[in-house]
Amino acid sequence: MKTEFPSKNGIARQWHVIDAQDVVLGKLASRAAMLLMGKTKPSYTPFLDTGDHVIVINAAKIKVTGRKESDKMYRHFTGYPGGLVEKSLKRVREEKPVRLVEDAIFGMLPKTKLGKQMYRKLKVYAGDRHPHAAQKPAALAVK
Repeated sequence: MKTEFPSKNGIARQWHVIDAQDVVLGKLASRAAMLLMGKTKPSYTPFLDTGDHVIVINAAKIKVTGRKESDKMYRHFTGYPGGLVEKSLKRVREEKPVRLVEDAIFGMLPKTKLGKQMYRKLKVYAGDRHPHAAQKPAALAVK
């Protein structure tokens, strides 16, 4: 008996829309990462990108629990001496709310070239509108 592997043309990709309003960040990120990796499909293969496209709307209205709003820090390094930049979650939400969702989902994907390929299928928008209506995305509820 041979094992069937999905070919590049044989992978059926769907589009999903997730409304992030009043949804906990971690729950949304884990659900979106599972869809991007394709782990919800019976044709899942660890070394192939069999996942779907995910659109997240209302990223500015995402909910966090505990004291993360003031205590959680986002860090990046500019490349210059003394160039470590730290911002609290509250400040990042004001400046670029899309980054909260993108960083959370990206952290749950594989740390390989394949993970970066999966990440490219993610679209995040701060408001409730998106330009992907032609793809007929299906609404997905996250509890």
